[in-house]
Amino acid sequence: MAVFTEVTEAQANDLMQALNLGQLTALRGIEGGIENTNYFATTTQGEYVLTLFERLTHEQLPFYLLLMKFLAARGIPVPDPAANRDGDVLHSLNGKPAAVVNKLSGKSQLQPQAVHCAAVGQMLARMHLAGADYNRSQPNLRGLPWWNETVPVVLPHLDAAQAALLRSELAYQNHIAESADFAALPRGPVHADLFRDNVMFDGEQLTGFFDFYFAGVDTWLFDLAVCLNDWCIDLPTGQHVAERARAMLKAYGQERPLTASERALLPALLRAGALRFWISRLWDYHLPREASMLTPHDPTHFERVLRGRILCPVSLSVTI
Repeated sequence: MAVFTEVTEAQANDLMQALNLGQLTALRGIEGGIENTNYFATTTQGEYVLTLFERLTHEQLPFYLLLMKFLAARGIPVPDPAANRDGDVLHSLNGKPAAVVNKLSGKSQLQPQAVHCAAVGQMLARMHLAGADYNRSQPNLRGLPWWNETVPVVLPHLDAAQAALLRSELAYQNHIAESADFAALPRGPVHADLFRDNVMFDGEQLTGFFDFYFAGVDTWLFDLAVCLNDWCIDLPTGQHVAERARAMLKAYGQERPLTASERALLPALLRAGALRFWISRLWDYHLPREASMLTPHDPTHFERVLRGRILCPVSLSVTI
């Protein structure tokens, strides 16, 4: 959510009026994140988020935007992309693909307790079930093929121990992906990036999931593992917090019980979730793009999480 492409108030106002969203009264760049240009746009009709897509293409973007509309229509609290008079939700600004969505109420819960983790688990399961019959398909673009392509690019920036861990874990995940249990995992649209800063709360009430621009069709267990690796760990150490994990898994399972294959592969997919974000943070940190307000995340955080998941696998029979 850094600012790569500058947008003037006049440009934003023209787009807001074309979408029948009122007259622009304020425009502010959003700090944080690393993929797209984002602004908060306030108009005479309400508050919105304007996004210019820096990597995703006009061909890829309908999957994400129409998925949000699909989920919103089914009662999942997600941003609803604004359409023009022709019904198009994908627009152009400064030569970049662009979208405008309503700003969700509430704020991010950056110090979650068990009650917040339970709310995320419950809504994640509902989202998976609601999206099961979404009629568009696009792979998780940051899935295993991307890991295999990107690891050789980041390896020269690592010390010997880090490089050995990265090679070993990538080989392990390729092995897991070839297994019968993995082939049996339920799949569908996933958020794939549902960290604490991508969920809104009003007190203990969950008010929405947002930032779907890493979404894709993948295993639902991977989506759950990504959540567990952020919501249910101690951030300074990367250590597993059992109470929060139990709350999330129990709430998720009450909406959609895990299959036998999912129960068997949860420890492996927790490692996969940590590997995915270690790789992407290494890439962003060592091969950064120029942008206003850009601060790359520390890649060593997910190195610690991965090492913890390897040394202390989470047993589902103990966790819930």
